[in-house]
Amino acid sequence: MQPPAPSPDLDAPPVIGRIDWPAQIHAALRAWQVRQVAYVPDAGHARLIELCHADPAIATTVLSTEEEGIALLAGAWLGGQRGVLLMQSSGVGNCINMLSLLKSCRLPFVTIVTMRGEWREFNPWQVPMGSTTAQSLELAGVTTYRVEQEDAVRETVEVALSSAYDTQGAAAVILSQRMLGRKKWTN
Repeated sequence: MQPPAPSPDLDAPPVIGRIDWPAQIHAALRAWQVRQVAYVPDAGHARLIELCHADPAIATTVLSTEEEGIALLAGAWLGGQRGVLLMQSSGVGNCINMLSLLKSCRLPFVTIVTMRGEWREFNPWQVPMGSTTAQSLELAGVTTYRVEQEDAVRETVEVALSSAYDTQGAAAVILSQRMLGRKKWTN
């Protein structure tokens, strides 16, 4: 039994009139026959995690640290399934050494990264990794695609999936903090 997905606490504009980008990502994952989604709980991904949990065609795995997801998805690929790793930008730093596995073994890899340390960030601990997330991934051989607008989410995720699975490469979709909304502490 999977634990419940985290509840989002985002100071974002009301959902009315907005694109349901988590549903768009979920639709792209379904269209590309992604069967495994690994994640460390993250409020930015909360709705997407809920959608994946509710989908009987997708197995979800809660991780204790993000680099476990790289090994899990490598095993999924070797077992004939596609997978995606969901993480926050601070988790990218945890993955740097494990990303060498992808390049050495030429395994496809897709991650969707919610950003912190950018737009209206309140937590100074998030800024260092947030300011170097894309560069860190690129230096490790991961092609990055940044999304600033909700209407570009699905197309960008599909481009990343195509890039990874068609060429056995590594791709990351980076969802900007401005698009996600400002995270707040709650007591």
